[in-house]
This record gives sequence, C-alpha cells and structure tokens, in this order.
Amino acid sequence: MKNQEEVSVLNDLLHVMNDRIEGFEKVEGKIWEGYPDVKPEYAKIISLSKVMKNELINLITENGEKASDTSSVSGAIHRTWIDIKNSFTIGNTEESTLENVIFGEKAAAEAYQNGIDSGKLSQDSLDIVSEHLKNIKDSYHQFKRISEYKSKN
Repeated sequence: MKNQEEVSVLNDLLHVMNDRIEGFEKVEGKIWEGYPDVKPEYAKIISLSKVMKNELINLITENGEKASDTSSVSGAIHRTWIDIKNSFTIGNTEESTLENVIFGEKAAAEAYQNGIDSGKLSQDSLDIVSEHLKNIKDSYHQFKRISEYKSKN
C-alpha cells in the first residue's frame, strides 16, 4: 500500500510538472518581448523542468508503476483562463504574463511542499522531490524579483 501511495503523490507531482512546462512554453514568446535579458535563464528553467519530469517518471517506474504523463485538468483550465484574461487585458500584457508565471511557480511550490509533507515518499523520492522544490522556489524568487524591479521602473 505504501508503494501505491508514493506513486500517487509522484503522479500528482508529474501532473504539476507537466502543467509547469506547458505554462512556460505557452508564455515563452511573451516573456522574451518584455524581458529579453531573461531569455537564457528562462530556457534553462524549461530545460531543467524537463529533466525533473523525467526524474519523476523514473521514480514512478522504479516503483513498478506506469507514469500518468499528462497535465492536469486544473492546469488546462488555468491556461485557458489566462488566454481569456489576456485577450481582454488593456495595457501591459507582459506584466500580466509575468504575474501568471509567478502564480504558477507559487502553486507548483505549494504542491511539491504538500507532497513532501504527505509522509508518503521514500527517502530516495524525498531527496529528488526536495531538490525539485528548491529549483521551483529559486525560479519563483527570480521571477518575483523581476516583477518587483519592473514595477519600480
């Protein structure tokens, strides 16, 4: 039963990571327009996210299960809502896009923290998921700083 609980948490985190990758790829061009200096770092974050996704899939398969390698319904709804919101946004859609990236990173960090706090992860999984959380938090803080800098200028 412990194995099933662990795989369930890992699959939930895989959905979150897929949402994160899809969200990043969806706003990629919008970020470059307003923040060209962030392009190399943004590309690095997308690449790292794909590595983290593969690590989650490996953990699931090592537990003898099949990964549920899709995005979540809530993530798809959120991306659709962002599209609708941006179509009606008058003014700075770049700022709105940046806010959405920050919101997504915060939600991903919370989901990862919940997975860690669940007590259902083995030590190997816990080590990897904790490293993922650190990377997500670093990304969140980076985009938060950019947003704060842009709002002052």
